[in-house]
Amino acid sequence: MTTADLHARGKVRDLFEAGDDLLMVATDRISAFDVVLPTPIPRKGQVLSGLSLYWFDRTSDLVPNHLISVEVGEFPKDFAARAEELAGRAMLVRRARVIPVECVARGYLTGSGWSEYRRAGSVCGIRLPSGLAESERLPRPIFTPTTKAQTGHDAPLTMDETVAQVGRGLAERLRELTLSLYEFAAGHALERGIILADTKFEFGFSDGELLLVDEVLTPDSSRFWPAERYVAGRPQPSFDKQYVRDWLDETGWNHEPPGPELPAEVVEQTAGRYREAYERLTGDPFGEYLLRMGAA
Repeated sequence: MTTADLHARGKVRDLFEAGDDLLMVATDRISAFDVVLPTPIPRKGQVLSGLSLYWFDRTSDLVPNHLISVEVGEFPKDFAARAEELAGRAMLVRRARVIPVECVARGYLTGSGWSEYRRAGSVCGIRLPSGLAESERLPRPIFTPTTKAQTGHDAPLTMDETVAQVGRGLAERLRELTLSLYEFAAGHALERGIILADTKFEFGFSDGELLLVDEVLTPDSSRFWPAERYVAGRPQPSFDKQYVRDWLDETGWNHEPPGPELPAEVVEQTAGRYREAYERLTGDPFGEYLLRMGAA
């Protein structure tokens, strides 16, 4: 596996050519405010892959996905020399034409949605009841897509703008799938003491079939809150990278590259939050996942 085999590099994931398919590798890189930070979070990529694997298995009845295998021995032989490095963090996936829309579902009023609501009483053009508080549960989950920017920040899209970009039939199907996946996952997570405040999905086409692709319901793509500490009207403690965002804001960083190095305490706390999210959602010790994958 060399840089010559590199198909694409994202903020966190690297995609490598694997014959007709692709090898998706979740690194330990972490991004905040769309900037990749210089300090990795140990084992983070394996948490992302482990949770994605867990959710791909449980959502396949709702929508097919691009996963082929996570077994290193089933990867093309070109990757054999990197087996130890790839264990638990790499997935062999079907090559897909990714739809250029981030499909976001929100069940609670937080983040950029809370900012827009305070300003305009809406989120992505969807009018909401007046008098809602920060972090309050919405009357029903809403679909709030964004652009899928290659660089810089994603921009919110209204449903009409999404229709103009991908067509009405596909836009409505994306909304239906996004909300169905969110409602299923939110119920599952709540049974394990976690509130899924919002999340984003990506979809693509492979041989004409619509697939769920990329990562699924991880701390990088979702806001997870401990249910036992939830109180509407304020920001919530979380299992995602909000801890890193909060620390960065406290430093006065202007959200422009390069990002600052993270201190050891922030790295340790963040790694612990990711591992706890995995264990609470799956009900399994993270160490057992590493053992199963040959990555301990």
